[in-house]
Amino acid sequence: MKPFFSVVIPLYNKEQYIEATLKSVLNQTFQDFEVIVVDDGSTDKSLEKALTFKDSRITITKQKNVGVSIARNEGIKIAKSKYIALIDADDFWYSNHLFELKKQILLFPNAGLYCNNYEIYYTKKIFRPANFNFNFDTKCLIVKDFFTASITNNVALTSAVGFSKEKFNSIGKFNTQLKTGQDLDLWIRFALKYNISFNPKITMSYKLYIGDSLSKNEFNNIRYNFTANFIKEEKSNKSLKKYLDINRYAVAIRCILNEEQELYKKLKKEIDYNNLNFKQKILLKFPKILLKIIKNFQKYLMKQNIYITAYK
Repeated sequence: MKPFFSVVIPLYNKEQYIEATLKSVLNQTFQDFEVIVVDDGSTDKSLEKALTFKDSRITITKQKNVGVSIARNEGIKIAKSKYIALIDADDFWYSNHLFELKKQILLFPNAGLYCNNYEIYYTKKIFRPANFNFNFDTKCLIVKDFFTASITNNVALTSAVGFSKEKFNSIGKFNTQLKTGQDLDLWIRFALKYNISFNPKITMSYKLYIGDSLSKNEFNNIRYNFTANFIKEEKSNKSLKKYLDINRYAVAIRCILNEEQELYKKLKKEIDYNNLNFKQKILLKFPKILLKIIKNFQKYLMKQNIYITAYK
């Protein structure tokens, strides 16, 4: 009999975290699942540590280092279950995660993407719940406008979502040409075609502070290409346009810090400034040295448990 969920974990050089991640998966209150670990050519002891787990539900496959998108696609390809749950090898599920995902699936069987709430760890000790741009209480719901709701933090986070294998295949899987932003690219394609479900219950923690996390590398041209993939769609979808402009703003700030002037100029021409708030408009005019001072001050405030963002 097929398990209800296939849990897919891409693994690349996460020897410090993979054991805790796997334990959090195996510790679920809902136990009808298999686990597929796809080692993406790790050069540390990540694979060795994953192999110490002697649970018949765990399958470990190996491939040369070709990237997280291919690793996830491969894991989903060999998955036996109808429903897929993703978790990165440095994230952590609370014991109710799969139970709460299944709750959404039963409530909204026709939805395309099921999103559990999550909390963000900015340091090992400082964390807060994700901040979404829509109102909700304690009940699962269909998000009316996914793009508007995701202006501050994304409603969909890779390690907090589930979806059917069939619908995933229908929208074209993870884009293997994107070395970063491939998750956002997939969520947009889901939202353009299907309803998105959200569960307000917090069920996982995202370790934003981990320096070599999959999305931390500075690939600004690839980030630009990600937003360019939806130029046609954003012309007829105002909320998507705003969502993409916020992403363009974030890339433009990175361009200032990295002194990538040509890409910065290109981004500024494409952004509709009506989609930015006052703080964002001002920050785009600041020089590199001032942005660095602001960034360092933000880090200082964070240590005082004060979090200030340009998105509000």
